[in-house]
Amino acid sequence: MTTGFFAAKKSVAALVAGHEDDHGPALARSLSAFGLVCIGLGATIGAGIFVLTGTAAADYAGPALALSFVAGGIACAFVGLCYAELAAMIPVPGSTYAYTYATLGELCAWIIGWDLVLEFAFAAATVAVGWSGYAQSLLADAGLRLPA
Repeated sequence: MTTGFFAAKKSVAALVAGHEDDHGPALARSLSAFGLVCIGLGATIGAGIFVLTGTAAADYAGPALALSFVAGGIACAFVGLCYAELAAMIPVPGSTYAYTYATLGELCAWIIGWDLVLEFAFAAATVAVGWSGYAQSLLADAGLRLPA
């Protein structure tokens, strides 16, 4: 382990050894690739980006919106390839945090960890807004209108 002011790094071998020693046997993998894809698509289409961006696109965007979704899809494909490479290089849980800890040090990993917490919080808020829109629409169809 390299030490320094917030620059402590662990090698990949130390990360793997530490994970095996501290956590005992790994959980059995029960989701297939198809199941993971279905979860991702369900979260995205069910209450994710299409709810809010569809409303904004109807009011403010032009026909280039379709191209922006294509560009976003290509970017997501590259991110998926990056995460596949990351998982092959460092086979421990921890995602970007573990990679940052091994390569850039403790301070950068701490920043990335909190960045991930913020990312998940904003994603949860977006899904909550989408589902509340669905609930309001369902209640309005049933004759119950909620005040703004």
